Amino acid sequence: MENKLSGLYVAHIKREYKDKTYTSHLVRRSYRDGKKVKQKTIANISPLPETLREIIAKSLKGEMFVPATEALEITRSRAHGHVAAIKKVYEDLDMDNLISNVSSKERDLVKAMILSRIINAQTKLATTRSWHDSSLAEILNVEDADEDALYSAMDWLLERQPEIEKKLSERHLKEGSLCLYDVSSSYYEGSCCSLASYGHNRDRKKGKAQITYGLMVDTQGRPVSVKVYEGNTTDTKTAADVLEKIKGDFGLKHFVFVGDRAMITHARASELKKHGIDFISALRASSIKKLVESGDLQLSLFDERDLAEIKSPDYENERLIVCKNPYLAQERKKNRQELLKKSEEVFSNLALRVASGRLKEEAKIGQALGRIANKYKMAKHFIFEIGPSKFSYKKNQEKIEHEAALDGIYVIRTSVAASQLEATDVLLSYKRLSLAESAFRTLKGIDIKVRPIHHRLEERVRAHIFLCMLSYYLEWHLRRAWASMLFDDEHPGAHEKNSPVLPAIRSEGALKKVNTKRLDDGSVVHSFRSLLSKLSSVVLNDVRIPAMPKIDSFRVITTPDPTQKKAFDLIGLDIMKEMHP
Repeated sequence: MENKLSGLYVAHIKREYKDKTYTSHLVRRSYRDGKKVKQKTIANISPLPETLREIIAKSLKGEMFVPATEALEITRSRAHGHVAAIKKVYEDLDMDNLISNVSSKERDLVKAMILSRIINAQTKLATTRSWHDSSLAEILNVEDADEDALYSAMDWLLERQPEIEKKLSERHLKEGSLCLYDVSSSYYEGSCCSLASYGHNRDRKKGKAQITYGLMVDTQGRPVSVKVYEGNTTDTKTAADVLEKIKGDFGLKHFVFVGDRAMITHARASELKKHGIDFISALRASSIKKLVESGDLQLSLFDERDLAEIKSPDYENERLIVCKNPYLAQERKKNRQELLKKSEEVFSNLALRVASGRLKEEAKIGQALGRIANKYKMAKHFIFEIGPSKFSYKKNQEKIEHEAALDGIYVIRTSVAASQLEATDVLLSYKRLSLAESAFRTLKGIDIKVRPIHHRLEERVRAHIFLCMLSYYLEWHLRRAWASMLFDDEHPGAHEKNSPVLPAIRSEGALKKVNTKRLDDGSVVHSFRSLLSKLSSVVLNDVRIPAMPKIDSFRVITTPDPTQKKAFDLIGLDIMKEMHP
């Protein structure tokens, strides 16, 4: 206990008096008197608090004490929790081996781009600048990467796309599987890419060139394959390519191809049947009208039910599942009434111009009508009369009523035998196309941000879209793991009145989360984006002790709060073991 420098130490002296033990805490100094070692009491520190006595004792032993505010110095902090969480799920999915069985710098950069796409989707240049604000670049060992390195990794990734998609198909598709396929487009910034062209613009960006891409997902909505096309490519052209990929590259002999009415036309359906490929799709409104006119579809079918199965000679070896959704009927009726009203206002203005004498010639009146007639796609419901200084219009009530009779009616067509799928299962399979639509919303929304696209080279655009698909694949699994903490429905699938024709309804648990904004434990419900933000406040710090410069700096991770710990627990991550990522 003796301090070699000063000879001072704290002695703890015990004595007993009347069956009680008393302890005195004395500061003593040891010294030599000739050949004898003697002790001298300097102070009695017994009245002091125990913690202060311990500090005095340790100080006399040589330990150093500084003010708490000066004891530690944080030299660097990086947002870490969200990076660690996404990285954990990425590794659980074995995505390294999915991308390449061989470790390489390119694979590390692709991993970094996939993770950073979920954390904060940006251009490649902005990505390399911003990922140093988190622990991502450090823990993936890509700190020295620049924009050119990312472009090189994208080129490498694109070469591996066929092999990666084959691995995904082996994971999530099997013989007899449903293959859900849909097409979307995204606008392009600039005019230097050969893929960028003008076509049916789903983003409603007037004057913007675009690219088109087809996405295939499995029955749960996990992406399996994506292909990029020129912006004016038709849906049916892309369908031919994906079918060839499924049969050729993926090696599936039997599967059910699910696509919308624009994807599987009558000619495409005939070709699919010719090659022995089953399909599920829907009929256009004009085709439904023909079924009614031919008598193959009797509207009285819906007097007591909302779903029935019929046959038609025009659809040989096919089943037609006819449905009537009253909510859809109300919506279409409302939309028609609004559009008819707007059309009448336009025609009324033209009638005023003619009546005022500003338009007199029959030809010019006809030209003026031609410019406005189909502004709201309602000209078919009006009867017009044009002459010199004369213009009148009236509703064609018979046509309106004839169209209204079909409101809410839609028809699913399929070549799948009834022994394989019942009528309700066919309908539900078609409705699963909404999973592909959900994927597009995530890809194009605030999460993955496919758009806007800035890459000039055609192959870079293809690599960009594929990279976004892989990011969505990872996010899909993150969302499932965290569903109980998000507004997402943990138990989707129920329908109003147990009818698959009617809209899907949210579970009681999901409705409760929406209404209360709280979980059962009282914590707040998060969106996917807000939960990532919450996790990012778990910070990785580099720490040093100024008073002890010889001691190396060390790392400290923020202790997670209950919400953060729950999120980590749901994906099996003990982040406090990540002291040395």
